[in-house]
Amino acid sequence: MDYKKLDAWKHGFELVSLIYDETKSYPSEEIYGLVSQMRRSAVSIVSNIAEGSSRNSFKDYYRFIEIAYGSTVELETQVLISIRLGYLKSDSILEEITQLKKLLNGLKRYLKTKF
Repeated sequence: MDYKKLDAWKHGFELVSLIYDETKSYPSEEIYGLVSQMRRSAVSIVSNIAEGSSRNSFKDYYRFIEIAYGSTVELETQVLISIRLGYLKSDSILEEITQLKKLLNGLKRYLKTKF
């Protein structure tokens, strides 16, 4: 399965760009804190989708999708913190994250039927 054709990966890849763009305006004291965490979480999502697709079993692939889902909720929490601190003014990123969670859950359901 080519991970680059998966809607979850495509959506996550766009989310990475969005996170990088949005965090450019964060205060400099957050560069090694919240900014770094958010960027790593976003990159982790698509990286785990890609890595999972290279595994030899659907069970292994499923586990990597679970890890990607965990990174997604981690990012969601960081976005909520950013909104609370006033670094993000809009919650549109939360809508993107919600959509990604749905896509990942769908992928997990599909993979689970394979093992």
